[in-house]
Amino acid sequence: MQNMYDLIIIGAGPGGYVAGIRASQLGLKACIVEKQKVGGVCLNVGCIPTKNIIYQADIFESSKELNNFGVEIDTEKFDFTKVLEKSKESVETLVKGVESLLKKNKVDLVQKRAKIVGRNSIMLDDGKEIYGRNIIIATGSRPLQIPGFEFDEKKVLSSTGILNQKKLPKKIIILGGGAIGCEFAHIMNAFGVNVIIVEMQNQLLPFEDEDNVAVLNDSFTKRGIEILTNTRALSITKTDMDITVTIEDYQHNKRDINADQVLCVFGRTPNTDDIGLENIGLTTEKGYISVDNNYQTAVKNVFAIGDVVATPQLAHVASKEAEIAVEYIAKKHTKLCLNYDNIPSGIYCEPQVASFGLREKKAKEENIPYRKTIFPYRGVGKAVAVNKTEGKIKILTDPQTGEILGGHIIGHEATELIHELLLAKSSELLPEDIGDMIHAHPTFSELIREGMLAVLGKAIHY
Repeated sequence: MQNMYDLIIIGAGPGGYVAGIRASQLGLKACIVEKQKVGGVCLNVGCIPTKNIIYQADIFESSKELNNFGVEIDTEKFDFTKVLEKSKESVETLVKGVESLLKKNKVDLVQKRAKIVGRNSIMLDDGKEIYGRNIIIATGSRPLQIPGFEFDEKKVLSSTGILNQKKLPKKIIILGGGAIGCEFAHIMNAFGVNVIIVEMQNQLLPFEDEDNVAVLNDSFTKRGIEILTNTRALSITKTDMDITVTIEDYQHNKRDINADQVLCVFGRTPNTDDIGLENIGLTTEKGYISVDNNYQTAVKNVFAIGDVVATPQLAHVASKEAEIAVEYIAKKHTKLCLNYDNIPSGIYCEPQVASFGLREKKAKEENIPYRKTIFPYRGVGKAVAVNKTEGKIKILTDPQTGEILGGHIIGHEATELIHELLLAKSSELLPEDIGDMIHAHPTFSELIREGMLAVLGKAIHY
């Protein structure tokens, strides 16, 4: 049979392209079919461009500190399109990098739209059929649209549309206080935009540690970001001049708030509705494909990874799921299943928020024994030296064994620091193992050591 591959991968995001490279490493002949650019949402309109913009926003905001040296910066000529151009440069560099990796690993890349037409075949939009012994579905997700809040990408923006703005609004309402909402709130505020966040739950970042979110809430409020929790948006009304959102709080009080634009970040929905699942008898639940621990679907040679399965919608999760699925296909599988308790999350506002494992709220709800230890950023010299004392590290441990159950950090570079804690947990190290290890001074990593010493009642600097 012509064009027969060991593995066909639909989608070239952080799940799909990793699957292709790992397949090649294991001796499988692989083909990736992608209707747009390689890298998926993460690289093109998600993780990478937003992190570049955050970097530029931080530079813009920190430039105000030059006033302390008598230096004044004229921001009248500030051009937001230059910011977007820089972010697109980083995207283009990484897209070319991924394309080069695929070529290096001899993974065929077909840039067409694909539809599954059989258990071993897909049809391209040009009518060509490609055959494979196995198929991995890695088609990702898109911004969730709610009736009444449809995107027009002019006044009502998605997380994709906001990256194509020619200029900044004077005022923006962000509907949704999750990771994406908080990151864009940080960006917009840093560039001088008046920001209001509306969140239905009782706190920003509903799945993060309550203590750490309280620090973020205070930080945002001090910066002038208005936060409305326990509040839902009922409707929007657009005029040529502005947009009005009618909101209702938990006491059923209604009022209108106005802005130039509204960013709707209600979540994401999987791209499974037009890929031919019905042709092989696969069904979905709320759009998600059911899989086992090896990401195998009910059709034994068809696998699904990333945002199309009901696991955390994170790029690094998709990549790891890709490795597990491909290793299973190649009969090189070594681990039983992915431990989702050991997956780090990171929110890249300032201060940053990072965490893994047990949340204190869950421990209380499920009567899980735990011990809580907190160590503040201001307890380490580096934080004081560079004026980044806002934040803390929170460690949850087993009160009997000392085992690390969860780690939660809010503060400068939290998304980098979290990994030493996670490595300790994954390696089954105890607080004394890290507490006894010398950390260079002055560094932010001393927070981890001091935190572990605090668990033992031996903290030096607090």
